[in-house]
Amino acid sequence: MQFKRNEIHELSIFLAIVQYRSFRKAADHLEVTASALSHSMKALEQRLGVRLLNRTSRSVAPTAAGTALAEKISAGLELINSGLEDLNGHYQAGAGSIRINVLKDAAVLLLRPAIPVFQQRFPNVELEVAVDDQFVDVTADGFDAGIRYSGTIPEDMIAVPLTPPLKWVAVAAPDYLRSHGRPIMPEDLNSHRCIRIRTGRGQIYKWEFERGDDRREIDVPGALISGETDLAINAALEGAGVSYCLERLASPYVSAGRLEVVLPKWASIGPPFSMYYSSRRQLPFGVDALIKIVRGLNGV
Repeated sequence: MQFKRNEIHELSIFLAIVQYRSFRKAADHLEVTASALSHSMKALEQRLGVRLLNRTSRSVAPTAAGTALAEKISAGLELINSGLEDLNGHYQAGAGSIRINVLKDAAVLLLRPAIPVFQQRFPNVELEVAVDDQFVDVTADGFDAGIRYSGTIPEDMIAVPLTPPLKWVAVAAPDYLRSHGRPIMPEDLNSHRCIRIRTGRGQIYKWEFERGDDRREIDVPGALISGETDLAINAALEGAGVSYCLERLASPYVSAGRLEVVLPKWASIGPPFSMYYSSRRQLPFGVDALIKIVRGLNGV
């Protein structure tokens, strides 16, 4: 059955009456008179040849046929609204801009491969990326969102995981291990030169290791302290000591034979990278699009 424009309008009126269970309330919502709604419903029922509403002096309720029709109309309107929202989002994205604040490691691992895809799909979106390993209040500092490790994000923010849980490993150059020996247990690192980590919150990070249910934290010694992963990995490549980093950052050097995983039976599985943003602000279309691209590239 083909419907004309006015008949589709009648279906939306019918749905409003079902939702409000009242001609008067539906009329107030639609800003028309109750008698106009009643006239429209009689015309619709006559055209369809079936009663859709049971009316009394005090209430109105859908018949079994009316209930089934209302469910179909509601599903159809949701689909239409979703399409309109997507279209509106793409239109807004064409002239939009977003600012995000990310950790350097996240910029390397997540944004470097994602940005070309994002720019190809949304060439008119202005994307500004601030790389900062210090923890920032993204809302107060004017950013739309940020990327940090899930465990460090304030509870009043919305956090969307971008990766699976992340694996951390200790690595060192083969020459260093030949000269200084290979640690067997995490505690053996106490007799090695370790390249320590200062976090964005200013703390010296204790290296974490797991093997099954056995979990250990080691406050490693070392004369070199770095807040930047690149510097720490480069120092390890030059034989300065043992570094601790994300396995994904070390894997190219391990594959090339320039670094070796120390304590291969011991590692640490930590929180994923997450995009986070204020629950009190509407998420810009561009941020949502970037989240989907990054998650897709990381198998999430």
